[in-house]
Amino acid sequence: MTENLTIVTHPLVQHKLSLMRDKSAPTPLFRQLLREISQLLAYEITRELDLTTKRIETPLEPMDAPVLDGKKLALVSILRAGNGLLDGVLELIPGARVGFVGLYRDEVTLEPVQYYFKVPDALEDRLVIAVDPMLATGNSSVAAIDLLKKSGAKNIRFMCLLAAPEGVKRMQEAHPDVPIVTAALDSHLNEKGYIVPGLGDAGDRMFGTK
Repeated sequence: MTENLTIVTHPLVQHKLSLMRDKSAPTPLFRQLLREISQLLAYEITRELDLTTKRIETPLEPMDAPVLDGKKLALVSILRAGNGLLDGVLELIPGARVGFVGLYRDEVTLEPVQYYFKVPDALEDRLVIAVDPMLATGNSSVAAIDLLKKSGAKNIRFMCLLAAPEGVKRMQEAHPDVPIVTAALDSHLNEKGYIVPGLGDAGDRMFGTK
């Protein structure tokens, strides 16, 4: 169950996540904490980026300095809540290319419905990081990864704030080649498909729509 799953247990991540879980956290604070956690998660998910060297001049002497290799990576936000993670990662990696997958969950079937898809070119040559705060049923995430693979992506990683065992299992069955990085693996899904204990609807809390 835990194959290809990384839970970031850093104290700052866990502390900030607890502040976000609190139902009394106001929208501005929730949004700020999500941005901060996304940067900390981004450190983990980009740990094995390829490096090369570039000849530079330091104030003292020339050196062959390590720099990122290959095409700029692609960040793909699974709308709408993915944008909360996207903003923080972009502050860390401002040169990244950005794509969007628009999916909403049918409240009856819990299945994803696509309404938008726009991604950078040459995905086959880029590391693609898909971001969505909640890995609940896993249906939307699997559908998004399906679309990315159809567009040529071969090296994909998935970053989320919270995951449920059901969502992790669904992702690992459908896309065993996609590593998952998250801040917490919660207990279970309730009858409405929400993560428990979770933090409610991340999109609504982020945008103040509920």
